[in-house]
Amino acid sequence: MRSLTPGRPDMQKIFYPVLFALLCHVSPVHAFDFNPLGYIKGAVEAVAEDRSSSDIGKDTKIKASIVSKITDQMGSDVVSVSSDVYEQDVMLTGIVETLKQKQQASGIAKLVKGVKKVYNEIIVHKKNDKDKGAVEGFVDDTVIEKKTNALLLEGKNVNVTNFRWRSVGGHVFLFGRALSKTELNKAIKIVKSIKGVSKVTSRVKVKAK
Repeated sequence: MRSLTPGRPDMQKIFYPVLFALLCHVSPVHAFDFNPLGYIKGAVEAVAEDRSSSDIGKDTKIKASIVSKITDQMGSDVVSVSSDVYEQDVMLTGIVETLKQKQQASGIAKLVKGVKKVYNEIIVHKKNDKDKGAVEGFVDDTVIEKKTNALLLEGKNVNVTNFRWRSVGGHVFLFGRALSKTELNKAIKIVKSIKGVSKVTSRVKVKAK
């Protein structure tokens, strides 16, 4: 069976502590978006990146802390919120019912130790609007995110492990790092070509190695 981790011994040493930290630091939640498989995927992506174990570890701790604090302080008031962390920058996405909740989530994330910047891309939808076609929206976003993963992985000159993405009602948010403007433009073009994508917002930093 093929290993989930790269063959390098140092990367194998990083993978299991990262995965353990993610699973142990995230408590059961009410409505906060928590998918164990998503965390495993994140751990696999982390060890494949061209970043130091120290930098990856910082992101892991920040993400776990944000999930825990938003869950503790907002609880069932949260409809659906996701957090992604890259080089200590944070992107919040998802749906809440009021502007106050959106601002509260951002405020909590900003106070987490080590956070450099917070991109608050949470969308505000009233409960009645959210209930309309909620199931269809969930299915569409799941399909879009899977297609994004597959197409970016296939794309030439696109380092998929440095990218993060979330789809909210067909609006895709890109996050992470591109090694060049050309790479970023190609990634955006790929995502825009996916059926069901209505808009693409990039919070990707362009920075060479």
